[in-house]
Amino acid sequence: MKKLKIKFTGFPPYHDPHRQLYYRFLQEHYELEECESPDYIIDGGQTFHHMKYDCVKILISSENDVPDFNAYDYAVGCQDMRFGDRYIRFPWFAAYVYFQDIRKRKTSFDETLLKRKFCSFVVSNAEFGDPLRKKFFERLSKYKQVDSGGRYMNNVGGPVADKLAFCRDYKFNIAFENSSSPGYTTEKIMEAYVAQTVPIYYGNPEVAVDFRPESMVHVRGEADIERAVEEIIRLDQDDEAYMKRVTAPCLTESDPSVYESRLNDFLSSIFDRPLEAARRRCRYGHQAMMARHLKWVCGLDQRMRDSALYSLGVGIVGRMRTRG
Repeated sequence: MKKLKIKFTGFPPYHDPHRQLYYRFLQEHYELEECESPDYIIDGGQTFHHMKYDCVKILISSENDVPDFNAYDYAVGCQDMRFGDRYIRFPWFAAYVYFQDIRKRKTSFDETLLKRKFCSFVVSNAEFGDPLRKKFFERLSKYKQVDSGGRYMNNVGGPVADKLAFCRDYKFNIAFENSSSPGYTTEKIMEAYVAQTVPIYYGNPEVAVDFRPESMVHVRGEADIERAVEEIIRLDQDDEAYMKRVTAPCLTESDPSVYESRLNDFLSSIFDRPLEAARRRCRYGHQAMMARHLKWVCGLDQRMRDSALYSLGVGIVGRMRTRG
């Protein structure tokens, strides 16, 4: 079994690398030594700590940022792009712990699905969210109450303990991303499918690459709000049309495991090479100059981010924005 000297950097607190699909794959196929003199960095893109190391760097991002290949040898991201053997698209919903439960969705008539409450909405961190989400929530609430179970716009007496359990009691779920960015589809729409509710989706304009349009209500922007609301009202009042929507096949892929297989193949193509053969960043010319520039600039930025005063300021602003 090949030994890998590796370090994980730049992941947010809610993303523990040791609990992810890619770590399980690495643990099964390689002997891992986590250390401060790594041959490989796996970075989450949330900090610049990786800039201190000169080794093979792999970005695994769960956000909508575009990989900078001046800083990374390889990247795993959401965008539909090509860059030789250095990039793979891996939509983050496929890493979600309940993703495989999509297989358990009901595909035939079930009267109990019609007897649920109207619509759920669960958002807790709205600091950088698109304001369209609030506009849509308020517009749809003029038709019927939309129950908000998160910390944001809460109207059910406090945040719910289990989002999936909460959503299962509703016919619809507002599954808006924090932003609209091509390729960026997170767990939000997938949670609605697992809960067997109809997702009202806004975010990735190319969402149909992964999820079938006939299984959702797709809101394409602010100009599309009224059309989407009319469609929701029609489905709410037409049991046959609603049942067809809520039991429609949702994934464009026939097997949910295909996403994990692609990621594993990508990672093995990196780690199965000799170390020097795995390097992709150019050490000379303008690319090398840019890398040195990034190291200095990002290093200064990281020092600021690591300060207690910065953390305090971000926390205060974040709480103010989340109040809505």
